[in-house]
Amino acid sequence: MKESNNMEENNFNSRTDLTELKSSIEKVKTEINKIIVGQDEIIDMLIAAVLSDGHVLIEGVPGIAKTLLSKILARTISADFSRIQFTPDLMPSDIIGTSVFNMKTSEFDFHRGPVFSNIILIDEINRAPAKTQSALFEAMEERQVTVDGTTYKMASPFTVFATQNPIEHEGTYKLPEAQLDRFLFKVEMNYPSEEEELKILLDLHNRKNVNDLSLIESVFTREILKNLREKVSTVHIGEKVAEYIAKLVMGTRNNSDLYLGGSPRASIAIMIGSKAIAAMNGRDYVTPDDIKHVIFSAMRHRILLTPEKEMEGRNPDDIIKTILERVEVPR
Repeated sequence: MKESNNMEENNFNSRTDLTELKSSIEKVKTEINKIIVGQDEIIDMLIAAVLSDGHVLIEGVPGIAKTLLSKILARTISADFSRIQFTPDLMPSDIIGTSVFNMKTSEFDFHRGPVFSNIILIDEINRAPAKTQSALFEAMEERQVTVDGTTYKMASPFTVFATQNPIEHEGTYKLPEAQLDRFLFKVEMNYPSEEEELKILLDLHNRKNVNDLSLIESVFTREILKNLREKVSTVHIGEKVAEYIAKLVMGTRNNSDLYLGGSPRASIAIMIGSKAIAAMNGRDYVTPDDIKHVIFSAMRHRILLTPEKEMEGRNPDDIIKTILERVEVPR
C-alpha cells in the first residue's frame, strides 16, 4: 500500500536537501522587511509563486504598498525588471513591441517591448481594455510572443506581478476569466494593524521619509532560482493528499452557490503552490495544511458566484471555507 497519509509522510527520510532553499527564503524576507512592515502571509504567497514559476494578481485599496512590495521582491532577484503602467489608451504594441521598417536592409526589424523582461510589474492591470489584455495571454501562458507570424521566446525566469484596485470602477475593465486563470495566485492585501501602522510611521521617519530601494540586496541569481524551482518540483505529494485536492476542486463544480467551478488548472495550481509552501517550511512532502494554506489564493479568482449569492454579500472565500469544512481531511 502506498504511503500517502500525514502520519506516514512524517516517517519519510528526506529525499531533497532544502537547506539552501530555506536559507534563501529567510534572506529574501529579511530584505523585504527592511522596508515592508507586516503582510507576512502575502509575502509568503508571492515567494511561493516565484518558486512555482507562476504569476500573481495583487488586489488591494490604494496606499497599502502593493506596487512597492512587488518592486522590492523583484530586486531580490538578480534579473531584468520592467514596469508597465496600464492605462485606457495603452496598445498591445506598447507591451509586446512592434516591427519597424529598416531602410538599410529593406526589411522589418522587431523592436521588443517591456514584456520581454524577467520580472514584470503591471500596475493597475484592470485599466487597459480587452484588446490590450489579450496581448498578455500568450506571454503569460506559453512564455512566448508571436508577432507577424514569428514567435519570440521569453527568457527565464518570466514572472508577472500585477496590481489592481477593487474599489475604483471608473475607467477600469473587468479582466477576462481566461486571463485570470493564467495567474497562479490572486492575493488580497489588507490594511495593517494599529501596531504595524505605528511601525510604518517610525521606520519611514528614521529613513527620512524615503523608501530607498537601494537598501535591498539581491538573493537569487537566475541559476540559483532555476535550481530552487527544480527542487520544489521534486517535493513529494501522496496519493491521499492529491485526492484531497481533487475532492476540494470537485466541491466547487457541484456547488449550487457557484455559477463556475474550478478547472483542472485550479487543481494544478493548488498542488504546485502547496509544494512550494512545503519546501519553504523545510519539508519535501505536502501535507493537508499546505493545501489549506494556498487554496484561497489559488481558487478565489477561478470560481464565480451565482448572482443570488453575490446579492447576499457572499464572496469566493466564503464558499471555499464552506467546502473545506465539508471535505474530510486525509489522516
